[in-house]
Amino acid sequence: MKSHALLAIIGLFAVIVGAQKQQGFISLDCGFPIEESPYTDPSNGLTYTSDSAFIQTGKSARVDKDFNIKLLKPYLTLRYFPEGKRNCYSFIVKRGTNYLIYVSFVYGNYDGLNVFPNFDLFLGPDKWTRIDLEGRQNGTREEIIHKARSKSLDICLVKTGTTVPIISAIEIRPLRNDTYVTQSGSLRLSFRKYYRNSGGYIRYEDDVYDRVWSAEFSSSYTQITTNLDINNSNTYEIPKAALKSAATPKNSSEPLIFTWYPKPYNAEVYLFMHFAEIQTLEANETREFDVILKGNFNYSALNPPKLELFILYTDTPMKCDSGGCNLQLVRTPNSTLPPLINAFEAFSVIQFPQLETNLSDGKTYLSHIFFIELKLLLINFNK
Repeated sequence: MKSHALLAIIGLFAVIVGAQKQQGFISLDCGFPIEESPYTDPSNGLTYTSDSAFIQTGKSARVDKDFNIKLLKPYLTLRYFPEGKRNCYSFIVKRGTNYLIYVSFVYGNYDGLNVFPNFDLFLGPDKWTRIDLEGRQNGTREEIIHKARSKSLDICLVKTGTTVPIISAIEIRPLRNDTYVTQSGSLRLSFRKYYRNSGGYIRYEDDVYDRVWSAEFSSSYTQITTNLDINNSNTYEIPKAALKSAATPKNSSEPLIFTWYPKPYNAEVYLFMHFAEIQTLEANETREFDVILKGNFNYSALNPPKLELFILYTDTPMKCDSGGCNLQLVRTPNSTLPPLINAFEAFSVIQFPQLETNLSDGKTYLSHIFFIELKLLLINFNK
């Protein structure tokens, strides 16, 4: 028992040391053996550690060997919860700080039953979303941006049927408090895209906050690119790799149109659109366009600055109609060039009215105990 406690303390110490190197990041590989922790994921350079210091329930497992070549290392192990209706991870956080929170789930037929689980994900006592892994061979991930209202935060899996809840990874990143500001509620990611006709995901270290950007393109777009440096020096620090390409309409007289359905469909939305002029314009050329969210938002005569990031965002929540969200970038009569966009983030508002910790779970107490034990360990080590 003492040995297990010591391993848990060492694992927590590894999280703290790794976090110092990576700006306060917490990266948990759920179900990973604590005695083999931590490790650096070669795909992104992030330090991952076992989740054992943050939860006292559940069992560890590995995905079926057939998935080994398909998945990144953090998703090869998982924790599953055959006992109890509600199982929670607890974290010490800084009250008033904005956090980017990823929670990933990969079933990987770990139990050989080939039965995809479904269950509920909670933030403290409030439901976050329903997790249904049916047909999701590569799993799924949920992301929110959430401002902590207390010094502790619980992420909970709640059993709702006959299948067993599972979890693969938890990743928590502090953000600047003057970014992704809402009037109320948290932001649930709908998508985060950059516009390039080929390319994989962009994340840390290209993105200092470890936001995950996916490449997006359409047959109705024309791609433009640059090798020149782009000034991204503002509070959002959008990665330069996401800004060095852009989409314009293939028919230069037509608007760029983006449609999507928020989650849930009737949710309020916030938009963050990222622009930079990456072409060298001739003296007689102009790029100017209006940004229109159908029925909600209109920004007139946007002229992207040359090789410099400009962010246009909604500072109040917007509502889309029953047909979903429809955003158009429309060329003005004064413009000789079509509209462009480099990257785009869309979120729906999710309300968590209660504090992030449900004291009845009894897990916050355990997290505080680990921190106390860690301090004692360091004191004894330095004697």
